[in-house]
Amino acid sequence: MVEKQLSHTETLDDSKLWNSLKEGNENAFSILFKRHYSHLVRYGNSFLPFPEKVQDCVQDVFTDIWIYRDKLSDKVVVKAYLLACVRKRITRLQERDRIFRLSSSIDTVEFLFDFSIEHNLISDETTASKVSHLNHLINDLPSRQKEALYLRYSQELTVDQIADTLDINYQSANNLLHRALLSLRKEWKGNIFLILVLFSFAF
Repeated sequence: MVEKQLSHTETLDDSKLWNSLKEGNENAFSILFKRHYSHLVRYGNSFLPFPEKVQDCVQDVFTDIWIYRDKLSDKVVVKAYLLACVRKRITRLQERDRIFRLSSSIDTVEFLFDFSIEHNLISDETTASKVSHLNHLINDLPSRQKEALYLRYSQELTVDQIADTLDINYQSANNLLHRALLSLRKEWKGNIFLILVLFSFAF
């Protein structure tokens, strides 16, 4: 029955695939890998300017998941879990290679991705100018605030899931988002709702 279901991948959510993977289904593993690989690599590239190493980290995460599948929790939000695993893996790599200062905390990893909304998506010159200014404001935010915005509006994680990914408590994650939006609201004179809408075109 599971094999038949896996032939219709568009109807399967991550949790069903996860449970099937835990039972040793290689097809479920392959589907999850293909579904999440590209955005995990993009996220990883936000921390490490070495694409090959990032790809290795993502592949290592999936390798560990397959090897230790019988020890995996049933109750995970797969996307959030994978993002957190990639983040931790890259942090350990940075510590090992001494690219950044040694630390046992994942706070040392810095989110380097530049927020950018493609101007060719904006036909109105006035709006394009505002968007350019918005890009600048977001990219000037502290790294953790920018990462929280990315996880919330690009990856569509909940505050709880952001907290798990960043290895912080709920209140700290909520504060990061609040401070980021408060800073943007203070510096940018446009409609704050446009900020949230434009995130769908970014990253």
